[in-house]
Amino acid sequence: MSQIEPWVRLAKLELSAKKAVALVDYFGNPLEVFRAPAEELMQVGTLSAKTAERIRSAASTSADQEMRALDKIGARAVTIRDGEYPANLRQIYDPPPVLFVMGELREEDRFAVGIVGTRRPSEYGRSMAMKISRDLAARGLCVISGGARGIDTVVHTSAVPAGRTIAILGSGLDVPYPYENRGLFKRITESGAVISEYVPGAKPDAYRFPARNRLISGMSLGVLIVESLVTGGAMITARTAEEQNRDVWAIPGSTDNELSEGPHRLIRDGAKLVERAEDILEEIGVPVEHSDRRERPTIPDNITPEQKAVLQALSLHPKHVDDIIAECGLSASVANSTLTLLEMMGLVRRVPGNSYVRAV
Repeated sequence: MSQIEPWVRLAKLELSAKKAVALVDYFGNPLEVFRAPAEELMQVGTLSAKTAERIRSAASTSADQEMRALDKIGARAVTIRDGEYPANLRQIYDPPPVLFVMGELREEDRFAVGIVGTRRPSEYGRSMAMKISRDLAARGLCVISGGARGIDTVVHTSAVPAGRTIAILGSGLDVPYPYENRGLFKRITESGAVISEYVPGAKPDAYRFPARNRLISGMSLGVLIVESLVTGGAMITARTAEEQNRDVWAIPGSTDNELSEGPHRLIRDGAKLVERAEDILEEIGVPVEHSDRRERPTIPDNITPEQKAVLQALSLHPKHVDDIIAECGLSASVANSTLTLLEMMGLVRRVPGNSYVRAV
């Protein structure tokens, strides 16, 4: 039996993280936890008789299947006693006893910012998440999110080419969720990490995601909420951040957009209003490494008057091509050719609905 197998077997039980760590601390290691009598387990961990019996029953089982699954996907288990276990995560009330990791965990990951938001963002939300994630990663911070659809996907996609990002899943690493992000998760592991507290095979059941959210905030110095309903999952992450004594930041939006309700409530309750990456950097006051791995697009000095007019007409809010034509006083052919050139230069982005936003 490998030394890590009892840890994986303990994680497989999905006990409360705090109780699992308390049992390991008392008995010395997970193997001794499985050898302990039920009565002593109940005393130490304040466990119910049913839970104590589950632990006793697990003493005669193994985690060989999970160990083989980890090997198959190139992942490993990192215990709370290992040196590479994230320093920030050790400080929270209920750190998981085991993390399952694909990729690399680094000591400098303590300089991390969590960014989360709705699964159905507006183009404004996408643009803000993209710019801030990219800029923070380029400044040497690790950008953390949950790998979900929407804002999380934008965050990781923007941070990968700029620097370092970590995705924290609410399922086993061999059950990537959402499935369409499996390629993104692979790219993340090349320069960052994908992690989970759940053993291989664990399904993305709804109850696992609120627990996952505490790891996003727990690994971070603070959490930025981009867009969210008041009842959205991102607001759970904001609450766990407050409970963990982490900073909470929020991006303001249009009062006509219901997805602004969550961030606006957080701002009213004392969250820092954020409009750009520098707002976060000023708040955390940590040394950051400047990175030139991805240069931001710059506006050339020799752009044409038509290109300049179109850029001035655009913002992070989508504008239909007909409105651009009317505002700039251009013909349809000139406006379309100008937009195409600006898109090729990386200065604007086309979004659904035949509309455009600025990329810088």
